[in-house]
Amino acid sequence: MQDQLQKKIDLKTKPIGALGMLERIAYKIGNVQNTLTPSLKNPLKIVFAGDHGIANSGVSAYPQEVTFQMVLNFLGGGAAINVFSKQHNLKLHIVDAGVNYDFDERSLLIQNKESYGTKSFDREKAMSIEEFNSCVLKGSNLVEELAGNRSNIIGFGEMGIGNTSSSAMLMSYLCDYSVEDCVGKGTGINTEQLEEKIRILKKAKQLHGPLKTVEEIFSTFGGFEMAQMYGAMLKAYEKNMLILVDGFIASAVFLAAYKTNPRIMENALFCHQSDEKGHQLLLEYLNAKPILNLGLRLGEGTGCALAYPIIESAVNFLNEMASFESAGVSNKV
Repeated sequence: MQDQLQKKIDLKTKPIGALGMLERIAYKIGNVQNTLTPSLKNPLKIVFAGDHGIANSGVSAYPQEVTFQMVLNFLGGGAAINVFSKQHNLKLHIVDAGVNYDFDERSLLIQNKESYGTKSFDREKAMSIEEFNSCVLKGSNLVEELAGNRSNIIGFGEMGIGNTSSSAMLMSYLCDYSVEDCVGKGTGINTEQLEEKIRILKKAKQLHGPLKTVEEIFSTFGGFEMAQMYGAMLKAYEKNMLILVDGFIASAVFLAAYKTNPRIMENALFCHQSDEKGHQLLLEYLNAKPILNLGLRLGEGTGCALAYPIIESAVNFLNEMASFESAGVSNKV
C-alpha cells in the first residue's frame, strides 16, 4: 500500500514533490487509513479545561479565575476557537475536566469534572495517582462516546491558567532537559516574572526529585485537563483516528502519550509551532514537522482549527487531482 500511495502522489499532474508538505500529509493519512482514497469523517474538536494550584504561586500573568471566565466565553461562542471551528465546520466540545467553578448546563459543555483544580506542585503533588488514572479513563471514555465509528479525525485544545508551567515540567522530566530550556512566557509574563517562574519550577523539581514513570511525573505536575487529554489521545490512537496536536501544552501531553505508546506518532499531525519557548525544542525532540508557524501562543486548539483546511486540501488533491495519464499530459522524460 505504501508504494502504491507514493506512486499515486508522484503521478499527479505536477513535478514530484511540488506540493511539499501537502504530499507528506496525504501520504500519512492514506497510510493511517490504509487506502488510496482517504477521507475525513465528522472532524471533532475537544477543548479540555482545568485549574492549576500552581497558578496562585506567581507563574502566570493572569489570575486563576480567568480559566472559568474563558470557559464561559467558549460556551457563549466568543473565543477564537469558536470562530475558527465554525469557519471550518469542526464539531466543538468544551470539557470541564477540573475547573474551580460550577457551570450551568450548556449545549457545548461536557461535565467531566475530577475536582476543583489541582494542588500546587511547588508544595505537594498536583494530584493523586488515583485522580490521574480516573482522568485518563474519563478522557478515554469521552472519545469513545463522541467519536464512536462516526469520526476519524480529532483535534485537542486546552484552557487552564498555569498549564504552561505543568507542561514545562513534563517536558523537563520526560526529555531530560533543564527547566530553563522548557519554560517560556506563557500568557505573556515579563522578563522579571519569567525569572521568578523559572526559580519556582526549579525549586519544585528539587522538591520532588527524580521521577521515572509517566504516571509519577504526570500526577506530580500535570493538570486534570491535561490528564484527560492524555487518555483521550491514547484512545483516539486505539481507534485509529488522525490526531491533531495543537501547541505547547497539547504537545507536552502528546509527549507523555508517546512515551506510553510510541506508535501513536503514526497517527499524529502537528498543527503548528507556537511562540512558546519550549515548543520548538519539543517538536525537534519528537522529530515532528509542524504544518503552520504563525507565532501563535493562545492555546484552545486554535492551531488545529487553522491547520484543518490544509489537511483537507491534502486529502482532496490525492482524491481529485488528475494524474498525467488521466489528463493526457506528458510526464517528464
